[in-house]
Amino acid sequence: MTADDTFGRLDDDDYPAYTMGRAAEMLNTTQGFLRAIGEARLITPLRSPGGHRRYSRYQLRIAARARELVDSGTPIDAACRIVILEDQLEEAQRINAETRRGTKLTSTPPAA
Repeated sequence: MTADDTFGRLDDDDYPAYTMGRAAEMLNTTQGFLRAIGEARLITPLRSPGGHRRYSRYQLRIAARARELVDSGTPIDAACRIVILEDQLEEAQRINAETRRGTKLTSTPPAA
């Protein structure tokens, strides 16, 4: 991948552009917190060729939500389960909305 390819992917929500240190700084948390939510399988950072964790913007949003829950007193394992369920619910609602729109577009009125 060239530098131009990397620069073009910075708008990609799933591109692992952030190091662990930068991600922790952006979220105002510790690298240990990021490791903990990784161990809980909430997010799985990609690894650089040197083995360093790299995070995407999508993963940072997920981590930020988990941090909010932990800061309000929710144990980290429970916070991770809640975030996973919230994400699954959002995806199901998106699919349902698309299905409803598709049904409306493909429905034809009954023949008279």
